[in-house]
Amino acid sequence: MADMNHIMHIDLDDSNLPKPTPEIEQERKVAMFDLMESNSFALPARADGRAVPPGPYRLSLSIRDRRLVFAITQEDHTSAGEFHLSLGPFQQVVKDYFQICESYFDAVKTMPPSQIETIDMARRGIHNEGARVLQDRLEGKAEVDTDTARRLFTLICVLHFGAG
Repeated sequence: MADMNHIMHIDLDDSNLPKPTPEIEQERKVAMFDLMESNSFALPARADGRAVPPGPYRLSLSIRDRRLVFAITQEDHTSAGEFHLSLGPFQQVVKDYFQICESYFDAVKTMPPSQIETIDMARRGIHNEGARVLQDRLEGKAEVDTDTARRLFTLICVLHFGAG
């Protein structure tokens, strides 16, 4: 990626979480792979006029004290910033996403393609809603495109899976 406004490495701190289901683990792997293939992540101009640390960035995602933590460093591990988001705005959409994913995973095993496609469309709709919530919550903190927001939302769901 020639553009420096991207995530070059991502750590997901799931060390204190229960082991995910195989389906959740697969979702995590796909989101991580897709994020590393293509993403857009920029830190906005600072209100105090100080220079914005340039990317590419290393991102560490974790949940601490019921808050989603974005710890951002530069390529050389110099801190570029950290911010915490309340999990409250994500609770319902994450719950809905897990419920539709469970239906989807079950449907794949037994239902005809037309029914699977209908459930998958609903799953994508909820996923898009989660990405929109994330983009709203990141406003003024980080700028991400829709695809990056979707993949980050998947990782937030993985963290939520264990954090309950």
